[in-house]
Amino acid sequence: MCGERDAARSQYDWRPPACLHERRREHPCAGSTPEKGNSRKTMKQLKAFKFRLMPTAREAADFRRTLGACRFVWNRALAEQQRRFEAKEKHLNYPALCRALTSWRYSAELPWLGAMAQRPQQQTLKDLDRAFQNLFGKRARRPRFRRRGDDSAFRFADGIAVDVVNGRVKVPKLGWVRFRNHRRLEGKPKQMTISSRAGRWYVSLQVELEVPEPKHPAPTAAVGVDAGVVHFATLSTGEHLPPLAAFKRHEKRLAWQQRKLARKQKGSNNSQKQKRIVQRAHARMADVRADFLHKASHQLTRDFGVIAIEDLEVKSMTRSAAGTVEKPGRQVRAKSGLNRALLNHGLGEFRRQLEYKAAWRGGVVIAVPPQHTSQTCPLCGVVDARSRRSQSDFRCVACGYEANADVVAARNILGRAVGARAAA
Repeated sequence: MCGERDAARSQYDWRPPACLHERRREHPCAGSTPEKGNSRKTMKQLKAFKFRLMPTAREAADFRRTLGACRFVWNRALAEQQRRFEAKEKHLNYPALCRALTSWRYSAELPWLGAMAQRPQQQTLKDLDRAFQNLFGKRARRPRFRRRGDDSAFRFADGIAVDVVNGRVKVPKLGWVRFRNHRRLEGKPKQMTISSRAGRWYVSLQVELEVPEPKHPAPTAAVGVDAGVVHFATLSTGEHLPPLAAFKRHEKRLAWQQRKLARKQKGSNNSQKQKRIVQRAHARMADVRADFLHKASHQLTRDFGVIAIEDLEVKSMTRSAAGTVEKPGRQVRAKSGLNRALLNHGLGEFRRQLEYKAAWRGGVVIAVPPQHTSQTCPLCGVVDARSRRSQSDFRCVACGYEANADVVAARNILGRAVGARAAA
């Protein structure tokens, strides 16, 4: 029994390659405060701390009611904006929406809305106003109406109180709620978000820290990173980061649970129970992936002051090859498997983590064009598709240089980043 438990636990354990352990160095600012009299400049930094809440049944019901009130405010404000658009009236900005919210809360037909906390409703209106600004700036599509289950978080921008000693957080109009205090909270809380995922509640506290301006311990150490499918990433030093096939390991079990959900009567209690099981399976895969990405990005930003990556368009890379009825696609099944593998790696999230962690440590991340990185010889510079003889083999047709194709791509990425930085 113990052996089965250890085997199950080991499938979620990811340890970095030994080559990364050998370069391990602690950041000089980690876990320390600036010494008295130190003239080093400081900067303000925003950081989030996430804890799991342990609400009672009554507190969880209050959370769900708050979510419902925020959803109602979103839908009513969106309907009003659409009505004004069709009537060719002026669009309401955030202050105007807040004035409308006040009238809704004090109206005789909505007494329950005024009994709920006002700050999350105001933050909902701020999110709606930001959605319209993104629409006007052609950065997003038109905001849509929300239904139950679409919204899973509400936010407070002030009135935040945290009792770290007793592991409690004060929610306005709801009182003190206990949380699992598994890490040290630093800084002054500026914003609090309460969210629900797979039947569990979490609180995220955004704090403001005053830290010394970062200075990377190895500012000249540079590395190129080539993302792939066989290997999660290949470094220009010749090392490979092994992939984490979180979805592949759980794919069969998840498909089985989803088939069970499809057989349930929609809206029934059994359907809701099975839905929570499927949600927990997805949440588990997401947690495993996030843990892997955080470890990999932490080690790279710790060991290298300059990190070069490809400026990948993940959305375009994972577009379906099905085509249309008039022009059907080719090799649809193979392309679908490739898309699944790329999305499972979380390349967009990996880039986001590299960028903010490098900035915190005083490093820099440079994104370069990805065209022909695996077809260019890093020695003579000749670009020829024939040089890449297979998925893993590269041999230059001009000078005869031989190496692993992914390593060649990583070195070309690094070379382009160095050139772009020198030109700047």
